[in-house]
Formats: sequence, structure tokens, C-alpha cells
Amino acid sequence: MTERAAPDRPRPEEAAELSVEDAEDALLEGDRTFAPGTARAALAYPTFRTVYIGSLLSNIGSWMQNVVLGAFALDLTGSSTYVSWIAFAQLGPLLLFSLAGGALADIIDRKRLLVMVSWQQLLFSLVLAWLARGNEPSLSGLVLVTFVIGVGQAIYAPTYSALLPLLVRRRDLPGAVSLNSASMNLSRVVGPAIGALVYARVGASWVFVGNAVTYLFIIGALQLVKLPPATPRAAGEPTGLRRIGEGIQVARRDRVVGRCLATMALFSFFCLPFVVHIQRLAADSFGIAPRSGAFGVLYACFGLGAVMGALSIGTFLAGRSLEVIVRIGLGGFAVSLCAFGLLRDPAPAYPVALIVGFCYFATVTSLSTVLQNRLDDRVRGRVMALWIMAFGGTVPIGGLIAGPIIDATSVTVVVLVGVATAALLVPFANLRDPASITNSLHRST
Repeated sequence: MTERAAPDRPRPEEAAELSVEDAEDALLEGDRTFAPGTARAALAYPTFRTVYIGSLLSNIGSWMQNVVLGAFALDLTGSSTYVSWIAFAQLGPLLLFSLAGGALADIIDRKRLLVMVSWQQLLFSLVLAWLARGNEPSLSGLVLVTFVIGVGQAIYAPTYSALLPLLVRRRDLPGAVSLNSASMNLSRVVGPAIGALVYARVGASWVFVGNAVTYLFIIGALQLVKLPPATPRAAGEPTGLRRIGEGIQVARRDRVVGRCLATMALFSFFCLPFVVHIQRLAADSFGIAPRSGAFGVLYACFGLGAVMGALSIGTFLAGRSLEVIVRIGLGGFAVSLCAFGLLRDPAPAYPVALIVGFCYFATVTSLSTVLQNRLDDRVRGRVMALWIMAFGGTVPIGGLIAGPIIDATSVTVVVLVGVATAALLVPFANLRDPASITNSLHRST
């Protein structure tokens, strides 16, 4: 039976984090009061609920386009090199432009900025659909338009991440971050399934049109709600390029913030290349053809595990020490990924893939929540830009480097490098605040 927590009014220091109207609505929902920090508690906030649903539907469209675009590129050229360029055009902007996007998120009204970049991505998705309609579309044009859409995502991602904590009270942030992570992974499962079906029946161009339409969900959701105002810039706060670098300064000054970002960057770069090359792993290790229903089930098991891992932080693991969960998750990831890389029988690969996905996103969601709890809203956008770079921007680089290594040796070598890195990150990912440890020692003496 779920423990019920009596609602309490926001503390004065939380007033800037949540609009008064949203707090009142959440507190006056009658009997629907839930344990703090859970996913159900986060969904009790009407503004968060509206924005979350709009974002989920939009993300499904994005993953329809992302997956079909790679398959379309391969069908057009038969070249893995061209597919790599398309993949870099999709994700590379997260590495190149997220810092600028984070700086914009801290100086421009976040609702207006999110709506603007959503319209930008909608329009260029239609341009992509127009390019893809012919028998011989411009290959350079496809890369260029995909890159422009990626630039919009590099601005959207840190802005949305900075907005999320303002939609719920701080005590319910773990549930909100858990739901957001689950949304990312659920869209990775649902989007490709819908996209593949549409691609097979009516072609890639209509998939891209469908993605354009889904941007209307997040645009409409944002227009329906009243969001908390941005924190005004303090006197003497840096501007221009110095403002962009302020996020790096925060990471250098705050040990916990820096350790969260470093852990995520190392994890993404060394441990996640297997995701980029999972088709090769399936073929070489399990004899599963990439263009088969068996591979779809294998990838779905990994995605379902990731959804479960993300939701765990806002459900049965709610209230547990996130710092401890990060280290346990890294250890579990190392063990399960080792099994996944050494298996040669396809039958046990499916449940092991689910466990890998669970440990992966339980770790990532916990890291993200610890980070969000440490940040002041004045610099949240700039620091979350670093998170987006660490989480998404380093993965395509790691994947590109892993490609020649796989060709020269095997995919198992790349997997085992990830296993060793995850194991080494267990002692490294000590996220306890040194100040709180010192205070605890003083109290005990």
C-alpha cells in the first residue's frame, strides 16, 4: 500500500521554484496526495502533467524520424559512412551548441524559447520531407537539413531540462526526473515501431511529415500553461562568452556537480558505444540479423529495461539515497553488460538486455536528479547544457571511434572496455557532499 503524505505549503525558499497557481492546484486535488518524490506526486501538478504529455508525444515523433532517417540513408546509398554522417548531423549539435543553448535558456523566457525552437524543428522537418520525396534526393541537402534540426534540439534540450525543476516542488523532483527519463526511453520504443510501419507502407517523406505534426503537441502544451518567470540576472553577473563559460565554472567550484558531469561523460563515451553498434553485436554474437523481428524484440527489451530503470527512481526506489543508487547501478551495469557481451546464445540475451537497460537508466536518472538538486536556477540552463553534452553529445564520438576498433578486432572488445570503465566509475562516482559529511562528523562529536 502506498504511503500517503499530507500536503504542506511551499516553504519560502521554494516559492521561486513553482508558480503559486500550480502549487495551489496540486495541493487542492482532494484525496490524491502521494508520497513525496514519486512519479504520481509529480503528475499531481497540472502544469507539469500538461507539458510532460506534450513532450512525450513530440519525442515519439522525433524518434520516428531519427530511426527512419538512418534506414533511409542506408537504402539510398548502401554506405555506412554516409549513415555515420547522418547520425553525427543528428547528435553532433548537442556537443557543439548545447553550451550556447544553455546560456540562452538563462537569459530568454524559457517558454518563448521552447516554442521558437519547436517551430524551427517543425519547419525543417517539412523541408526534410520535401527533400526526401524524390527518387534521387540531395545527399548533402539531407545532411545539412538534419544538422539544422539538430541545432534546434541542442537549444531545446538544455532549456527543457532547466524548466523541469520549476514545474514541481523540490521534494517531488525525483519523480519528475524519473518520468522525464521514462518518456525519453518510451519514445525510443514506440517511435521507431510507428516509424518503421509508416516507412514500409508510404515512404520516408511521410514519416518526416508525421514528426513535424507531433511538434504541435509540445507547442500547444506550452501555450496552454503559465510557467514560472525566469530568475532575473543579478547585478555583476557575467555576459556574453563569459556567461557561456559560467556553467563550467560552477562545475569546477562544486565538487558534486563536477563529479556528476564527469561520471556521465566518461560513462557515455566509453560504456555506450555498444548502443551505436548494437546491430553488429546482435549479428556477430547472437546470429540475429539487424533486419529481423528478433532484433526488434532485442532492442525493445533494452528499451523496456531503460523505461523500467527510469521509472524505478520515482516508484519503488523513491526516497532511497540516489548517491548510493548511482554506484549500485554502475556496478550492476558492468556485470550485466559483461554477460551481454560474452553471451553467444540468443535466448538469454533478451532478459540480459532488459537488465542492462534497467541499470543504465536507473544510473542516469539518479545522476540527473542529484545534479538538478544541486543547481541554482540562475545557472541551471548553462549547467544542464553541460549535462546534455555529456549525456548525448559524446555518444556519437565514442561510436565513431569504436567503429574502426570493431572492424580491426571485434565488438566484444568495445563492450569489455565499457565493462571495465563502468567498474572503475563505481568508486569514482562518490557524490556525497563533503560539507554535509563534515557537518555530520561535527554533530557526532
